[in-house]
Amino acid sequence: QVQLVESGGGLVQPGGSLRLSCAASRSILSINHMQWYRQAPGKTREVVAAIFNDGTTTYRDSIKGRFTISRDNAKNTVYLQMNSLKPEDTAVYYCYALTGPTGSRQSYWGQGTQVTVSS
Repeated sequence: QVQLVESGGGLVQPGGSLRLSCAASRSILSINHMQWYRQAPGKTREVVAAIFNDGTTTYRDSIKGRFTISRDNAKNTVYLQMNSLKPEDTAVYYCYALTGPTGSRQSYWGQGTQVTVSS
């Protein structure tokens, strides 16, 4: 079992920055990979960024160069630094974790944190 708790969302003006945090209830070194998803009103949930056990990161095209995913193993926390925010980044952002060996995977979600980009 893994509990994920997101924080750091809020209201920010276009061009501003926010840093989201996702605190896990156990060592993230034991987690295969962690991702940030987002879901805007009326839209499907989409992956934003991922970080794997070997440190590899991936990003969706629309946020490349603006968002950075990182992790602090000592704090069991994954971050999403979001810069140059745009109104279209407005969404609920969710943390996701995938654990376990092949054939016995388990996935976990946080409760989400609202990010609103508006002037």
